[in-house]
Amino acid sequence: MAFQNIVNNSRAWLAQHFAGLGYKARVLVHARPLTIASCLLAVGLVAGLAGRSAIGMAQVSLLQAKTERQQAELEQVRRGAQQEINAMAARLGELQAQANRLNALGDRLTRMGQLQDGEFDFEEPVGVGGNDAVYDMSPAELDQGVTQLERQFAASGQQLSVLEALLFNRELDKNATPSRMPIANSYITSGFGGRADPFGGGGQYHKGIDFKASVGDPVLAVADGVVSFAGVKGGYGNVVDVDHGNGYVTRYAHNSRLVVKSGDLVRVGQEVAKAGSTGRSTGAHVHFEVWENGRVVNPRKFLGDGPTPVGKIKRG
Repeated sequence: MAFQNIVNNSRAWLAQHFAGLGYKARVLVHARPLTIASCLLAVGLVAGLAGRSAIGMAQVSLLQAKTERQQAELEQVRRGAQQEINAMAARLGELQAQANRLNALGDRLTRMGQLQDGEFDFEEPVGVGGNDAVYDMSPAELDQGVTQLERQFAASGQQLSVLEALLFNRELDKNATPSRMPIANSYITSGFGGRADPFGGGGQYHKGIDFKASVGDPVLAVADGVVSFAGVKGGYGNVVDVDHGNGYVTRYAHNSRLVVKSGDLVRVGQEVAKAGSTGRSTGAHVHFEVWENGRVVNPRKFLGDGPTPVGKIKRG
C-alpha cells in the first residue's frame, strides 16, 4: 500500500507540474506573441537554410566530380596530342637530316660534275605559288604528306648516290689517266718520234718527250697509280715507272734522286723524283714516256688542255 501511494503521489505531482508548464506557456504566448512568432520563424529559416545548404553541397560535389572527370579527359587528350607531336617531330628531324644529306651530296656532285657556280644553289629556297583555296589540313592528311615526302627523299637519295658513284668512277678513271705535265712551269725541248741523235751518232727514235728542268726540280706524277719500278735502268739513269692500273704506265727518267720506291701509291701531282741528268743525257731535263697496253705512245695528247710551250733546244 505504501508503494502504491508513492506511485500515485508521483503521478499527481507530474500532472500538476506539466499543467503548470502548459499554463505558463499559454500565458507567455498571449503575453508575447511576436517573440514566439520570431522564434518559430528563426527555427524555420534555420531549417530551410540547412536544407538548402545540404542540397547546394551535393550540387557542388557533383560539379567538382564532373570538372575533375573533364580535366582527366583533357589531360588524356593532351598527352595523346603531345605523343603525336613528338612522333611528328622525330619524323621531321629525320627528314631534315635527309635534306641535309641530299644538299651535301648535291653540292659534291656539282663540284664533281664541274657545273657552273650558281647553276644549282642548294641553299636558296625554290619559288612556289598557286591560286587555290586554303583549308585546314587534317592530321591524317598531314601524316600522308610527310610519308610521301619521306618516299621522295629516299628515292632522290638513291638516285643521287648512283649518280655520285658514276661520277666518282669517272673521276677515278680521269685521275688514273695521264693528263698533265710532269714538271711545273716548263716547256718541251725535244718531241716524240724521229730526231737526230743528240750525241752526234745519226738518227734516233725518241720514245718520249723531254722537258726543260734544273737539277732538283720536283718531278710530278701525271696520274694516280702505283710505283712499279724505282731504280737505275740503262741509259735512262734513275727511273720511276708508275702503273695506273688501266693499261697506262708512265716513265720519268734521268732523275738526280728518287723519292718513292716500288709499291708506293702515288696521287696525281705528287712528287716522285728530283730532276737531273743521270744516264745517257746531255744536261738536266725530265724525260717523260707513256705506255699504253705495252706499247709506247706519243705523250703529247696526255699533257692536259691547251697548248704546250715548245722550246728550240734539243736534249737527249
